Amino acid sequence: MLKIYNTMTREKEVFIPLEEGHVKIYTCGQTVYDDVHIGNARTYSSWDVVIRYLRYKGYKVFHVQNFTDVGHLTDDADQGEDKIEKRAREEKINPWELVDRQIEEYWHVIDALNINRPNISPRATSLIPEMIDLIKILLAKGYAYEVEGNVYYDVSKFKDYTKLSRLKLDEESAKARVVEDPLKKGPFDFALWLNAQKGDQIHVMRWNSPWGEGYPGWHLECSIMAMKYLGQTIDIHGGGIDHIPTHHPNEIAQAEAATGKQFVRNWMHAEFITLNGKKMSKSLGNYVTARELINEQGGLVVRMGLISGHYRSAVDWNPDVIENAKKNVERIQNCLSLLKDSAGGNKTNLNQAIEELKQTFEEAMDDDFNTPKALAAIHEFIRQINSSLDNKKEILNRASEILLELLGVLGLDFTKKKGLDDLKINELMGLIINIRENARKEKNYELSDEIREKLRTVGIQIEDAEDGPRWKMT
Repeated sequence: MLKIYNTMTREKEVFIPLEEGHVKIYTCGQTVYDDVHIGNARTYSSWDVVIRYLRYKGYKVFHVQNFTDVGHLTDDADQGEDKIEKRAREEKINPWELVDRQIEEYWHVIDALNINRPNISPRATSLIPEMIDLIKILLAKGYAYEVEGNVYYDVSKFKDYTKLSRLKLDEESAKARVVEDPLKKGPFDFALWLNAQKGDQIHVMRWNSPWGEGYPGWHLECSIMAMKYLGQTIDIHGGGIDHIPTHHPNEIAQAEAATGKQFVRNWMHAEFITLNGKKMSKSLGNYVTARELINEQGGLVVRMGLISGHYRSAVDWNPDVIENAKKNVERIQNCLSLLKDSAGGNKTNLNQAIEELKQTFEEAMDDDFNTPKALAAIHEFIRQINSSLDNKKEILNRASEILLELLGVLGLDFTKKKGLDDLKINELMGLIINIRENARKEKNYELSDEIREKLRTVGIQIEDAEDGPRWKMT
């Protein structure tokens, strides 16, 4: 039986969906002001494994993952600027242009990592009317209050606000966690709607509402996008561990106060990645983008590295992770080649190993999606294959099929046709970009433009960014 660690209870629980055979899952998506970094990619890969395994077990899964394209401020306690507007101003472009560009780049990364796209990927800005309607309900029920065009949620009115975070809401923790806002009744109250004008600065992304021109609070957006497409109670909600103290408790407070129903049955949270032993964050500039690694190593190697650790365990991303991922990919590729090329023999002892692999793999995945143990079972099977190539050809074919199937459950696609592999393509593109950069330095713009145009005709786009040129398949 599949067991999932539920953050709400801090225990592994047997998974029973609300509707038999169907799973409704919502995962927190990207705030589209910057590129996907390797920590984001690890979390999205983890949820992809969860969904793939649920489907492998026969469930019909409906997955919603959002794009936050407004309202996520630089300080999660309703302080600071909107991250998207701040970045757009720095780049001297329109915020909507930034959003479209970053969503396009997001999909390139997701596809390169073989992450299945969600059933629905709503933008927060597409559901402003629904957000306004929910705010009206919370005001009418006494859970919210309006001050100077801002609407805040009154945390003191919601019983068990800390049931997920298990934090103590006292004066000392308030001082450490939030900046005091004179408009709020309590320090832990949070914004449902924000006035578009702060002093002399007017928020570009704004909408009309009963409380004046403004924009929604970040926490409100996820509650609405989850309930709009999945209903008032959902089976699984996934996000990073940074969402446990504030974002997800706020989602619960909004949804359950409005509906009177349990919002989420199973809460799942992924741990952080550190970079060479140090915390990785965009705000510190200490991060590696997924695009950089994919360009350097190829999507298959990066994906292998991302799922090598359990989603609830912290992973330090360092050169050893990539080297181990490369070796594991090569080992699997070599094994598949041997299975394909072997003429076989008369032995049948590999049949038992095939059955044991399925059982061991499923036991590992049933234990809260334990990918390290699942990978270990696959590597043990490969060891057995390498000494059993004298089995009957049909058995070798079956071994290849089961190997590819279980690798596919982990999002590792070894079925692509041979040719230029990802790593060789990346090496080739590195050489071409260096030639083009040298031409630009020598002010040979004719050659530089010719290289870019030639690449464009074969489906490769080069973008000249401040931190250097980037390329992507179009």
